[in-house]
Amino acid sequence: MSVNDTAAALPAVNGAALPGGGSLPSGLPLRFSAAALLWFLAAGVTALWPDAADAEPWERTGEFASLLVVAAGLLALIAPLTVVIRPAARSRLASAIAGLSASVPWLIALALGITGWQMLTAKLNLLPRPFFVPPQALLEVYLDDWPRLLDCFAASLKLLVTGFAVGSVLGVVTGVAIGWSRAVGYWVHPVLRLIGPLPATAWLPIAFFAFPTSWSASVFLIALASGVPVTVLTWSGVAGVNSAYYDIARTLGASQRFLVLKVAVPAAMPHVFVGLFMGLGASFAVLVVAEMLGVKSGVGWYLQWAQGWAAYGNMYAALLVMALVCSGLVALLFRVRDRLLAWQKGMVKW
Repeated sequence: MSVNDTAAALPAVNGAALPGGGSLPSGLPLRFSAAALLWFLAAGVTALWPDAADAEPWERTGEFASLLVVAAGLLALIAPLTVVIRPAARSRLASAIAGLSASVPWLIALALGITGWQMLTAKLNLLPRPFFVPPQALLEVYLDDWPRLLDCFAASLKLLVTGFAVGSVLGVVTGVAIGWSRAVGYWVHPVLRLIGPLPATAWLPIAFFAFPTSWSASVFLIALASGVPVTVLTWSGVAGVNSAYYDIARTLGASQRFLVLKVAVPAAMPHVFVGLFMGLGASFAVLVVAEMLGVKSGVGWYLQWAQGWAAYGNMYAALLVMALVCSGLVALLFRVRDRLLAWQKGMVKW
Protein backbone atom coordinates (compact mmCIF):
# COMPACT_ATOMS: atom_id res chain seq x y z
CA MET A 1 0.00 0.00 0.00
CA SER A 2 1.37 3.37 -0.96
CA VAL A 3 1.70 6.35 1.32
CA ASN A 4 -1.21 8.07 -0.45
CA ASP A 5 -3.45 5.02 0.00
CA THR A 6 -2.56 4.86 3.68
CA ALA A 7 -3.36 8.54 4.16
CA ALA A 8 -6.69 8.12 2.36
CA ALA A 9 -7.70 5.34 4.77
CA LEU A 10 -7.06 7.42 7.88
CA PRO A 11 -9.67 9.72 9.45
CA ALA A 12 -9.56 13.27 8.26
CA VAL A 13 -8.21 15.81 10.67
CA ASN A 14 -9.21 19.42 10.93
CA GLY A 15 -7.64 21.46 8.19
CA ALA A 16 -7.83 18.58 5.66
CA ALA A 17 -8.59 19.57 2.11
CA LEU A 18 -12.09 19.07 0.77
CA PRO A 19 -12.78 17.69 -2.71
CA GLY A 20 -13.59 21.16 -4.01
CA GLY A 21 -10.25 22.51 -2.87
CA GLY A 22 -11.41 23.96 0.46
CA SER A 23 -10.58 22.62 3.88
CA LEU A 24 -12.21 22.08 7.22
CA PRO A 25 -11.08 24.94 9.48
CA SER A 26 -8.85 23.95 12.37
CA GLY A 27 -10.27 23.82 15.88
CA LEU A 28 -13.80 22.95 14.75
CA PRO A 29 -14.54 20.50 17.60
CA LEU A 30 -13.67 23.16 20.18
CA ARG A 31 -15.76 25.79 18.39
CA PHE A 32 -18.85 23.60 18.10
CA SER A 33 -18.42 22.39 21.68
CA ALA A 34 -18.25 25.97 22.95
CA ALA A 35 -21.35 26.87 20.96
CA ALA A 36 -23.20 23.82 22.31
CA LEU A 37 -22.19 24.68 25.88
CA LEU A 38 -23.51 28.22 25.54
CA TRP A 39 -26.81 26.98 24.10
CA PHE A 40 -27.11 24.55 27.03
CA LEU A 41 -26.43 27.53 29.30
CA ALA A 42 -29.24 29.48 27.65
CA ALA A 43 -31.57 26.51 28.12
CA GLY A 44 -30.58 26.20 31.77
CA VAL A 45 -31.16 29.88 32.46
CA THR A 46 -34.55 29.66 30.75
CA ALA A 47 -35.78 26.53 32.50
CA LEU A 48 -34.09 26.55 35.92
CA TRP A 49 -33.87 30.23 36.83
CA PRO A 50 -37.27 31.25 38.20
CA ASP A 51 -39.07 34.22 36.70
CA ALA A 52 -39.09 37.53 38.58
CA ALA A 53 -41.28 37.34 41.67
CA ASP A 54 -42.94 40.71 41.08
CA ALA A 55 -44.48 39.65 37.75
CA GLU A 56 -46.57 36.83 36.37
CA PRO A 57 -44.58 33.87 35.00
CA TRP A 58 -44.30 33.66 31.25
CA GLU A 59 -46.00 30.87 29.36
CA ARG A 60 -44.22 28.56 26.93
CA THR A 61 -41.02 28.74 28.98
CA GLY A 62 -40.67 24.96 28.99
CA GLU A 63 -41.22 24.67 25.24
CA PHE A 64 -38.66 27.37 24.54
CA ALA A 65 -36.10 25.71 26.81
CA SER A 66 -36.69 22.43 24.96
CA LEU A 67 -35.91 24.12 21.65
CA LEU A 68 -32.68 25.47 23.10
CA VAL A 69 -31.74 21.98 24.32
CA VAL A 70 -32.39 20.54 20.85
CA ALA A 71 -30.19 23.21 19.24
CA ALA A 72 -27.44 22.58 21.79
CA GLY A 73 -27.68 18.82 21.24
CA LEU A 74 -27.31 19.18 17.48
CA LEU A 75 -24.22 21.32 17.92
CA ALA A 76 -22.81 18.80 20.40
CA LEU A 77 -23.34 16.00 17.86
CA ILE A 78 -21.62 17.94 15.10
CA ALA A 79 -18.45 18.51 17.16
CA PRO A 80 -17.16 14.88 17.02
CA LEU A 81 -18.16 14.56 13.36
CA THR A 82 -15.51 17.10 12.46
CA VAL A 83 -12.90 14.61 13.71
CA VAL A 84 -14.16 11.25 12.40
CA ILE A 85 -15.12 12.24 8.84
CA ARG A 86 -12.99 10.30 6.39
CA PRO A 87 -11.64 11.80 3.19
CA ALA A 88 -13.55 9.28 1.04
CA ALA A 89 -16.84 10.27 2.70
CA ARG A 90 -16.31 13.99 2.82
CA SER A 91 -18.78 14.92 0.10
CA ARG A 92 -21.98 16.55 1.30
CA LEU A 93 -21.52 16.07 5.04
CA ALA A 94 -18.10 17.68 5.18
CA SER A 95 -19.20 20.49 2.89
CA ALA A 96 -22.23 21.14 5.10
CA ILE A 97 -20.08 21.18 8.24
CA ALA A 98 -17.54 23.46 6.59
CA GLY A 99 -20.34 25.80 5.60
CA LEU A 100 -21.84 25.71 9.08
CA SER A 101 -18.46 26.38 10.65
CA ALA A 102 -18.52 29.89 9.22
CA SER A 103 -21.67 30.55 11.27
CA VAL A 104 -20.26 29.32 14.60
CA PRO A 105 -19.36 32.84 15.83
CA TRP A 106 -22.92 33.93 15.08
CA LEU A 107 -24.29 30.86 16.87
CA ILE A 108 -22.21 31.75 19.92
CA ALA A 109 -23.33 35.38 19.80
CA LEU A 110 -26.96 34.30 19.41
CA ALA A 111 -26.75 32.03 22.45
CA LEU A 112 -25.24 34.83 24.53
CA GLY A 113 -27.87 37.25 23.24
CA ILE A 114 -30.74 34.92 24.15
CA THR A 115 -29.28 34.40 27.62
CA GLY A 116 -28.92 38.13 28.22
CA TRP A 117 -32.36 38.80 26.77
CA GLN A 118 -33.85 36.19 29.08
CA MET A 119 -32.18 37.62 32.17
CA LEU A 120 -33.08 41.25 31.43
CA THR A 121 -36.76 40.47 30.86
CA ALA A 122 -38.22 37.35 32.43
CA LYS A 123 -35.66 36.60 35.15
CA LEU A 124 -34.64 39.99 36.54
CA ASN A 125 -37.43 42.16 35.10
CA LEU A 126 -35.01 45.01 34.46
CA LEU A 127 -36.82 46.13 31.31
CA PRO A 128 -40.35 47.48 31.71
CA ARG A 129 -43.30 45.32 30.81
CA PRO A 130 -45.19 45.05 28.49
CA PHE A 131 -42.86 46.96 26.17
CA PHE A 132 -40.11 44.34 26.47
CA VAL A 133 -40.88 40.63 26.44
CA PRO A 134 -38.68 37.52 26.72
CA PRO A 135 -38.06 35.24 23.73
CA GLN A 136 -40.63 32.67 24.88
CA ALA A 137 -43.30 35.33 24.37
CA LEU A 138 -42.47 35.30 20.67
CA LEU A 139 -42.72 31.51 20.65
CA GLU A 140 -46.14 31.81 22.27
CA VAL A 141 -47.26 34.08 19.43
CA TYR A 142 -46.01 31.64 16.79
CA LEU A 143 -47.78 28.71 18.46
CA ASP A 144 -51.05 30.40 19.40
CA ASP A 145 -51.58 33.12 16.80
CA TRP A 146 -50.03 31.53 13.73
CA PRO A 147 -53.26 31.42 11.63
CA ARG A 148 -53.72 35.18 11.81
CA LEU A 149 -50.01 35.83 11.37
CA LEU A 150 -49.83 33.51 8.37
CA ASP A 151 -52.88 35.11 6.77
CA CYS A 152 -51.40 38.59 7.22
CA PHE A 153 -48.06 37.61 5.74
CA ALA A 154 -49.73 35.89 2.80
CA ALA A 155 -51.69 39.07 2.09
CA SER A 156 -48.55 41.21 2.41
CA LEU A 157 -46.52 38.92 0.18
CA LYS A 158 -49.21 39.01 -2.51
CA LEU A 159 -49.34 42.80 -2.34
CA LEU A 160 -45.55 43.14 -2.33
CA VAL A 161 -44.98 40.79 -5.26
CA THR A 162 -47.70 42.46 -7.32
CA GLY A 163 -46.47 46.00 -6.71
CA PHE A 164 -42.80 45.10 -7.07
CA ALA A 165 -43.42 43.20 -10.31
CA VAL A 166 -45.41 46.07 -11.82
CA GLY A 167 -42.84 48.65 -10.74
CA SER A 168 -39.89 46.56 -11.95
CA VAL A 169 -41.36 45.88 -15.39
CA LEU A 170 -42.38 49.49 -15.93
CA GLY A 171 -39.02 50.66 -14.56
CA VAL A 172 -37.02 48.48 -16.94
CA VAL A 173 -39.12 49.47 -19.95
CA THR A 174 -38.98 53.17 -19.08
CA GLY A 175 -35.26 53.07 -18.32
CA VAL A 176 -34.46 51.34 -21.61
CA ALA A 177 -36.61 53.86 -23.49
CA ILE A 178 -34.91 56.83 -21.84
CA GLY A 179 -31.43 55.44 -22.34
CA TRP A 180 -32.05 54.50 -25.97
CA SER A 181 -34.18 57.34 -27.31
CA ARG A 182 -33.30 60.99 -26.89
CA ALA A 183 -36.88 61.97 -27.71
CA VAL A 184 -38.25 59.83 -24.88
CA GLY A 185 -35.57 61.12 -22.54
CA TYR A 186 -36.46 64.71 -23.42
CA TRP A 187 -40.03 64.24 -22.13
CA VAL A 188 -39.60 61.66 -19.38
CA HIS A 189 -36.37 62.84 -17.78
CA PRO A 190 -37.84 66.08 -16.32
CA VAL A 191 -40.83 64.18 -14.95
CA LEU A 192 -38.53 61.62 -13.38
CA ARG A 193 -36.42 64.34 -11.79
CA LEU A 194 -39.58 65.89 -10.39
CA ILE A 195 -41.19 62.83 -8.80
CA GLY A 196 -38.05 60.79 -8.16
CA PRO A 197 -36.84 62.59 -5.02
CA LEU A 198 -40.29 62.45 -3.41
CA PRO A 199 -40.83 59.46 -1.11
CA ALA A 200 -43.61 57.16 -2.24
CA THR A 201 -45.40 57.65 1.08
CA ALA A 202 -45.92 61.32 0.20
CA TRP A 203 -48.40 60.15 -2.43
CA LEU A 204 -50.61 58.39 0.13
CA PRO A 205 -53.46 60.96 0.18
CA ILE A 206 -53.60 61.18 -3.61
CA ALA A 207 -53.34 57.42 -4.07
CA PHE A 208 -56.17 56.55 -1.69
CA PHE A 209 -58.34 59.22 -3.31
CA ALA A 210 -57.56 58.35 -6.93
CA PHE A 211 -57.81 54.56 -6.76
CA PRO A 212 -61.08 52.71 -6.14
CA THR A 213 -59.70 50.33 -3.50
CA SER A 214 -57.02 50.54 -0.86
CA TRP A 215 -55.37 47.44 -2.34
CA SER A 216 -54.92 49.02 -5.77
CA ALA A 217 -53.66 52.22 -4.14
CA SER A 218 -51.10 50.19 -2.19
CA VAL A 219 -49.99 48.43 -5.38
CA PHE A 220 -49.47 51.84 -6.99
CA LEU A 221 -47.37 53.09 -4.07
CA ILE A 222 -45.19 49.97 -4.02
CA ALA A 223 -44.78 50.10 -7.80
CA LEU A 224 -43.76 53.76 -7.54
CA ALA A 225 -41.23 53.03 -4.79
CA SER A 226 -39.63 50.19 -6.74
CA GLY A 227 -40.02 51.65 -10.22
CA VAL A 228 -38.05 54.86 -9.72
CA PRO A 229 -34.69 53.29 -8.76
CA VAL A 230 -35.10 50.58 -11.41
CA THR A 231 -35.79 53.25 -14.04
CA VAL A 232 -32.79 55.37 -13.07
CA LEU A 233 -30.34 52.47 -12.89
CA THR A 234 -31.60 50.87 -16.11
CA TRP A 235 -31.30 54.20 -17.88
CA SER A 236 -27.75 54.57 -16.56
CA GLY A 237 -26.86 51.06 -17.68
CA VAL A 238 -28.23 51.47 -21.21
CA ALA A 239 -26.65 54.89 -21.64
CA GLY A 240 -23.29 53.56 -20.47
CA VAL A 241 -23.01 50.66 -22.92
CA ASN A 242 -19.81 50.78 -24.94
CA SER A 243 -20.62 52.17 -28.39
CA ALA A 244 -18.23 49.65 -29.93
CA TYR A 245 -20.75 46.91 -29.16
CA TYR A 246 -23.34 48.67 -31.30
CA ASP A 247 -20.87 49.29 -34.12
CA ILE A 248 -19.88 45.62 -34.27
CA ALA A 249 -23.51 44.50 -34.21
CA ARG A 250 -24.47 46.95 -36.97
CA THR A 251 -21.55 45.73 -39.06
CA LEU A 252 -23.01 42.24 -38.82
CA GLY A 253 -26.42 43.50 -39.94
CA ALA A 254 -28.21 43.81 -36.60
CA SER A 255 -31.56 45.57 -36.53
CA GLN A 256 -32.67 48.18 -34.01
CA ARG A 257 -34.70 45.53 -32.17
CA PHE A 258 -31.63 43.31 -31.94
CA LEU A 259 -29.48 46.16 -30.68
CA VAL A 260 -31.93 46.91 -27.88
CA LEU A 261 -32.81 43.37 -26.79
CA LYS A 262 -29.52 41.58 -27.45
CA VAL A 263 -26.93 44.29 -26.83
CA ALA A 264 -28.23 47.15 -24.69
CA VAL A 265 -30.40 45.23 -22.22
CA PRO A 266 -27.90 42.41 -21.44
CA ALA A 267 -25.07 44.92 -21.01
CA ALA A 268 -27.22 46.97 -18.63
CA MET A 269 -28.36 44.00 -16.50
CA PRO A 270 -25.85 44.61 -13.65
CA HIS A 271 -27.25 48.13 -13.27
CA VAL A 272 -30.80 46.77 -13.49
CA PHE A 273 -30.21 44.42 -10.58
CA VAL A 274 -28.78 47.23 -8.49
CA GLY A 275 -32.04 49.07 -9.07
CA LEU A 276 -34.05 45.95 -8.24
CA PHE A 277 -32.27 45.55 -4.90
CA MET A 278 -32.85 49.21 -4.06
CA GLY A 279 -36.48 48.97 -5.14
CA LEU A 280 -37.10 45.87 -3.04
CA GLY A 281 -35.94 47.62 0.12
CA ALA A 282 -38.06 50.67 -0.62
CA SER A 283 -41.05 48.43 -1.36
CA PHE A 284 -40.93 46.87 2.10
CA ALA A 285 -41.02 50.27 3.78
CA VAL A 286 -43.94 51.46 1.67
CA LEU A 287 -45.75 48.14 2.16
CA VAL A 288 -45.91 48.49 5.93
CA VAL A 289 -46.99 52.14 5.83
CA ALA A 290 -49.67 51.50 3.21
CA GLU A 291 -51.10 48.58 5.16
CA MET A 292 -51.20 50.60 8.35
CA LEU A 293 -53.36 53.24 6.70
CA GLY A 294 -55.45 51.37 4.17
CA VAL A 295 -55.83 47.61 3.89
CA LYS A 296 -57.53 45.38 6.45
CA SER A 297 -55.02 42.54 6.39
CA GLY A 298 -51.27 42.41 6.21
CA VAL A 299 -48.12 42.95 8.23
CA GLY A 300 -48.73 46.67 8.66
CA TRP A 301 -52.27 46.06 9.83
CA TYR A 302 -51.03 43.35 12.22
CA LEU A 303 -48.40 45.67 13.70
CA GLN A 304 -50.95 48.42 14.23
CA TRP A 305 -53.41 45.97 15.77
CA ALA A 306 -50.74 44.59 18.14
CA GLN A 307 -49.68 48.07 19.21
CA GLY A 308 -53.28 49.07 19.85
CA TRP A 309 -53.76 46.13 22.21
CA ALA A 310 -50.30 46.56 23.79
CA ALA A 311 -49.43 43.08 22.49
CA TYR A 312 -45.77 43.87 22.01
CA GLY A 313 -44.86 40.21 21.82
CA ASN A 314 -47.02 39.92 18.71
CA MET A 315 -45.40 43.02 17.28
CA TYR A 316 -41.86 41.74 17.81
CA ALA A 317 -42.81 38.33 16.42
CA ALA A 318 -44.19 39.95 13.27
CA LEU A 319 -41.09 42.12 12.88
CA LEU A 320 -38.84 39.07 13.18
CA VAL A 321 -40.77 37.15 10.53
CA MET A 322 -40.81 40.21 8.29
CA ALA A 323 -37.03 40.52 8.58
CA LEU A 324 -36.63 36.85 7.67
CA VAL A 325 -38.99 37.17 4.71
CA CYS A 326 -37.17 40.27 3.46
CA SER A 327 -33.83 38.53 3.82
CA GLY A 328 -35.18 35.50 1.98
CA LEU A 329 -36.46 37.61 -0.91
CA VAL A 330 -33.12 39.39 -1.17
CA ALA A 331 -31.33 36.02 -1.21
CA LEU A 332 -33.73 34.82 -3.92
CA LEU A 333 -33.01 37.93 -5.97
CA PHE A 334 -29.28 37.26 -5.59
CA ARG A 335 -29.80 33.74 -6.95
CA VAL A 336 -31.74 35.07 -9.93
CA ARG A 337 -29.02 37.62 -10.58
CA ASP A 338 -26.26 35.00 -10.39
CA ARG A 339 -28.20 32.80 -12.80
CA LEU A 340 -28.91 35.53 -15.34
CA LEU A 341 -25.46 37.09 -15.05
CA ALA A 342 -23.54 33.82 -15.20
CA TRP A 343 -21.79 35.18 -18.29
CA GLN A 344 -20.30 37.90 -16.06
CA LYS A 345 -19.01 35.49 -13.43
CA GLY A 346 -15.97 36.96 -11.72
CA MET A 347 -16.82 40.52 -12.74
CA VAL A 348 -19.70 41.13 -10.29
CA LYS A 349 -18.31 41.56 -6.77
CA TRP A 350 -21.50 42.01 -4.74
